[in-house]
Amino acid sequence: MSERSERTARAAESGHRSTATAFAIETRKLSKRYEETLAVDRLDLRIQRGEVFGLLGPNGAGKTTTILMLLGLTEPTDGVALVDGLVPQQEALAVKRRIGYLPDDVGFYDDMTGRQNLRYTARLNRLPAELAEERVATNLDEVGLTDVADRKVKGYSRGMRQRLGLADALVKDPSILILDEPTVNIDPEGVRDLLLMVERLRTEQGVTIVLSSHLLHQVQQVCDRIGIFVKGRLVASGTIDELAGRLTDRWVFTVAVSDLADPAGVLAEVPRVRSVRRSEGRWSVVGEADIRADIHDAVTAHGGRFTHLSRDAADLDAIYHRYFEGGDDELDGD
Repeated sequence: MSERSERTARAAESGHRSTATAFAIETRKLSKRYEETLAVDRLDLRIQRGEVFGLLGPNGAGKTTTILMLLGLTEPTDGVALVDGLVPQQEALAVKRRIGYLPDDVGFYDDMTGRQNLRYTARLNRLPAELAEERVATNLDEVGLTDVADRKVKGYSRGMRQRLGLADALVKDPSILILDEPTVNIDPEGVRDLLLMVERLRTEQGVTIVLSSHLLHQVQQVCDRIGIFVKGRLVASGTIDELAGRLTDRWVFTVAVSDLADPAGVLAEVPRVRSVRRSEGRWSVVGEADIRADIHDAVTAHGGRFTHLSRDAADLDAIYHRYFEGGDDELDGD
């Protein structure tokens, strides 16, 4: 039995049929090896319908390889992927009808106009002529390219090509949209427009969106949940609040006081304080729990006066670096 047939049999034995499921995307023990390199390692992932899910990790972490397996463009070494209940390698055409894909480097026919490129994509997807014209016009307007739609693409900037790529991915009206590093080398205004469009597609059309990126602040802006990839493994997944809740030092407070001779000493004596350090003219206090009331009582008992007391939210930067630095010691799949 061939390797592909064995995977098909395992999928059938596990009850994986090509029917709609509760998840837009699901993988089970999905792996991909290139000779000595394990690019994706036993990936278990579930992406809900209508959510924006961020694949976050450095270049080479396995994000693009995962996307290629979801698209049916590369064969898994082991495990199974399901897209809308379908196995991409078995039902490639049905999967492609459901997925719009924007790669990090979009390819177009440079001697054709933007509109002509989209019409060509519409024909490839066998859209009726009238519907194709409607979709092309609507999508060009959505991405802000109507005014340049009849220029040849060879004159487009990188940002314009990315916008056209997004319009192209939307021509077939997909239920799932996969964006692979969509904002690389785009100006700030273009990034803002693209992220706003991602939000509109989710809220107004219910499109499931997978956003692969290494740019933390962009992922944090639009994603409902994130998955952090390190060396081919999914080391954490969930909402930012859920991932922050798993950090051992999530109780961090910024304190500024006056009228104390030794503020560091007073703060260090507060019960359940782990550390106190000077940070940008204030004091950063790490505790074992929410100790703001205890900090307040200690400072006022010593005659001090607060000018600032707040808890620092664990942002995506802190979360990502904790898991990235932790590597395999921090494994926590979906």
